[in-house]
Amino acid sequence: MPYLGDYDYQRGASEVASSPLAWVFALVLLIAHWRIFEKANQPGWKSLIPFYNTYITFQIAWGQGWLMLLTLIPIVNIVVYGMLSIKLAHSFGKSTAFGWGLILLPGIFHMILGFGSAQYEGPDI
Repeated sequence: MPYLGDYDYQRGASEVASSPLAWVFALVLLIAHWRIFEKANQPGWKSLIPFYNTYITFQIAWGQGWLMLLTLIPIVNIVVYGMLSIKLAHSFGKSTAFGWGLILLPGIFHMILGFGSAQYEGPDI
């Protein structure tokens, strides 16, 4: 087993965060969220505001933004975010399997949703 005693874990993490590839991925993901909001007839700038973007995402997927308050309850928030992903997939005409993709690989599946041909069909009620 290699000796890791001198490895600087803090420096290693900061090198990843400062890599150009990470910045490109974050920018593309930001644009994908902007496009998801626009597809759902919401102004794209709303995707940039923390907490408010979650409220709007609940409106897009559930039809009711106040359900976002359920994310403040420990343990319940895990289930609610999972349900949100599946309902978001359904509101764009995608399957439950696509919703699981949003749960397990959110970055990739949000890009597929934002840049793909999916059309907003309304909240999954």
